[in-house]
Amino acid sequence: MLIGVTVEGIKHALGIWVTENEGAKFWAQVCAQLANRGVKDVLIACCDGLTGFPEAIEATWARATVQTCVVHLIRAANRFVSYGDRKAVSKQLKTIYTAPSIESAGKALDDFEASELGRKYPSAVATWRNA
Repeated sequence: MLIGVTVEGIKHALGIWVTENEGAKFWAQVCAQLANRGVKDVLIACCDGLTGFPEAIEATWARATVQTCVVHLIRAANRFVSYGDRKAVSKQLKTIYTAPSIESAGKALDDFEASELGRKYPSAVATWRNA
């Protein structure tokens, strides 16, 4: 399901698509349908990192900023973390996504990377660096 939010803050369900394979071709078709239905400008697209979705958004709305949903980033980072450490890692990640500026978020990520948990789980750090 795709949800759009207007500049006035009003949410609109843009559609529900069901397919067996959510690849680049599928998402390109979805974006083309939305553009054909009148979606002219996308400021920010927040998605869950599905294959081909960010590229389809950028190809359709070149000025859009594509970012991965924070919840999905946390889940992706914790995929590499032992169950016993997930709460502590998630607590440290919160300092990144709640930071008041990009500079302080960068410092929080650097601090996490240098921490014991960051050194123990470099793949979790890489997930955030790549996003």
